[in-house]
Amino acid sequence: MSITLPGPTLGVVGGGQLGRMLAEAASPLGVDVVVLDPTPECPASGVARDQIVADFDDSDGIRELAARVDALTFEIELADPDVLAAAGAEHDVPVQPDPETLETIQDKLVQTEALADAGIPVPEFAAVATAEGLERVVEEFDGVMLKARRGGYDGRGNVPVREPEEAADALAAVGGDAMAERFVDFEREIAVMGLKGADGVTRTYPVTETVHREEILRESVAPARADDDVIARAEAVAEDVLEFLDGRGVYGIELFETRAGDVLVNEIAPRPHNSGHWTIEGTRTSQFENHVRAVLGWPLGPTDLVAPAVAANVLGDTEGSRPATLRGVEAVLDAPDADLHWYGKDEARPLRKMGHLTLTDGTADPESTARDALLSRARELRDGLTFRG
Repeated sequence: MSITLPGPTLGVVGGGQLGRMLAEAASPLGVDVVVLDPTPECPASGVARDQIVADFDDSDGIRELAARVDALTFEIELADPDVLAAAGAEHDVPVQPDPETLETIQDKLVQTEALADAGIPVPEFAAVATAEGLERVVEEFDGVMLKARRGGYDGRGNVPVREPEEAADALAAVGGDAMAERFVDFEREIAVMGLKGADGVTRTYPVTETVHREEILRESVAPARADDDVIARAEAVAEDVLEFLDGRGVYGIELFETRAGDVLVNEIAPRPHNSGHWTIEGTRTSQFENHVRAVLGWPLGPTDLVAPAVAANVLGDTEGSRPATLRGVEAVLDAPDADLHWYGKDEARPLRKMGHLTLTDGTADPESTARDALLSRARELRDGLTFRG
């Protein structure tokens, strides 16, 4: 492959914060980005070359996008795989990751069944479509996490069901057909950002510890504060997942570390993921730059750790919706080891992801106590930010 600059134009279905950070990473490579998103002046529009205002599954909009770009990708699972495949074929534009992979991942039951069939470890699960069926599974599993088969993120679409009499209301809350998963007695949640490039090349970023509250990711710690054997298992599982999936790009592989030290796959996202935002400062080549490189078929950048890092999400802390004005920013800017990322959203809402900050440890101390201190400091800086006032 001969690469020249200015480079190609990349089309991205989705123009949220992930699309924004993809465009930020593409620009230094000489790659222009055009995004498609239904929200006028979406977060990515301030960075991308242009935006097409259309729904994520709008056939005409995606065909227009395909006609204007040299390669297509997506930053949201609401993209329609059939429409993407048809638009790519019509305009002879590659779509990465493979739309068939997106189709498999969109349905959590299909995703989990496929992983299990491939011998990849997952929690015990069952398909449920009726309250009576869910009651039986709740009794058998002694409680479950009920998951909507489609959609849902940041805890939306997930309902814990501990007693059989809760079944009918829980099933109604997730909208019918669902997947019931046995509660996992986990030590911690971890994640691996996996990467597939041209000619079957795969790489993984260091295993990351993800800290959730109210089922929303609050902080990511890299490398994870886990034993070496757990790290090795997580890396092996991630490699198996990458071999199982088709298509170039970054994959966010969310995992459970059980109390017994086993590693189970929770969910997979066929795109850059919140768990990997720390890679912007913590590695030589961020997940966003490597996604651009992979989708275009360019050589991949290194994924090894430059410095231990903690990323802390900045969430809306208002009681309702209000114009987004973040206060307390000067403390983050004064910190020599902190980097602030603003997502460009006009409206703050309760627990909405509005940005993140990353702290890196320049001493590169591998001890977990150093990461404890880094996490504490990141929380302190993040908690000093507010949309109230």
